[in-house]
Amino acid sequence: MCTAVSYKTKDHYFGRTLDIYTSYDETLIITPRNYSFKFKMVRELKCHYALVGMGTVVNDYPLYFDATNEKGLSMAGLNFPDNASYKPMIHGANNVTSFEFIPYILCQCANISEVKFLLNKLNIINVSFSPELPITPLHWLIADRNQSITVECVKEGLKVYDNPIGVLTNNPPFDMQMFNLNMYMGLSPNAPKNRFSDKIDLKPFSFGMGGLGLPGDLSSPSRFVRASFVKLNSLCGSSESESVSQFFHILGSVCQQKGCVIVDKEHYEHTVCTTCCNTDKGIFYYTTYENNQITGVNMHHENLESNRLITYPLVKGQQMRMLN
Repeated sequence: MCTAVSYKTKDHYFGRTLDIYTSYDETLIITPRNYSFKFKMVRELKCHYALVGMGTVVNDYPLYFDATNEKGLSMAGLNFPDNASYKPMIHGANNVTSFEFIPYILCQCANISEVKFLLNKLNIINVSFSPELPITPLHWLIADRNQSITVECVKEGLKVYDNPIGVLTNNPPFDMQMFNLNMYMGLSPNAPKNRFSDKIDLKPFSFGMGGLGLPGDLSSPSRFVRASFVKLNSLCGSSESESVSQFFHILGSVCQQKGCVIVDKEHYEHTVCTTCCNTDKGIFYYTTYENNQITGVNMHHENLESNRLITYPLVKGQQMRMLN
């Protein structure tokens, strides 16, 4: 399970937690403009926008978990079990697989308006990358610096929701997550007032009591509420260091610690890595579970006219600064 966030200070930032129980050889991947993107059913893209993001490379093909293109449009795919419903091929539609969806959109679109236009003829089909990599049920957060949408392919068809919060977790579907926020409208960063009764003198005895009732468990509905509350009440300076630091603090409020979510006797879901991209400058940052130090790569420092993937293995070992 994962959490994705779109956030704006002076610049726009986009990222996510990758919460899984086993490694997929996560790698920072830059796809230059002239890398030839081959798709299962639609035409090959030989020239396109450059991308930077987190994913894994299989047979020289970038399988992105989340990515941003050089125009500042971003996407993240999050697990959506029991609800994602991919379709058979439809004649006349743009039939795209779930693992192709991120590059198919980001290679061609510069903003949400262009994404919505492209979605009009899109059909997400039930075809896997390979027998060894079966279909993953996903839904997606897509954002530019001005707006966000959520895309879900469910039993009823492809649904596109305006996402005014710029937050996405996993189940239930997005419209139910948004409705659930009504349960928490009483939360506030301010100290609470006594509404219990005017017949008894009640006073707050601690900072933070306006947030009493904010869920603290690791389920996806609770993470949606918590990430939304933290993001919408977040205060941050406009510098790059302040913005990046605050973005990681926002996602830190929903990170999963190893041992708290048991999958089976040998596996524990935890936040394997956390990503943050300055979408205006094309700088991609990340931390890993073992390494809290923020590591960054600027896509514009690479040759974006190349036709070969550029990859950076993750720095996973903890980086500590000793003072004596």
